[in-house]
Amino acid sequence: MPIILLIILIVLIAQVGFWDTLGAVLGAFAMIVLFVLLLAAGLALAAYLLFRRARRRF
Repeated sequence: MPIILLIILIVLIAQVGFWDTLGAVLGAFAMIVLFVLLLAAGLALAAYLLFRRARRRF
């Protein structure tokens, strides 16, 4: 009987560790995606400003 409780406790600890790790990996992936989106928005804004400045000259 105690061995079953020990196995259940080990599985429970492993599950909590797995979900924490999965959350950390998903959080890191989300940060990379947000960084890429922010970079794309910055490049789009820079291109818009350059296009506006170039259109004014001609």
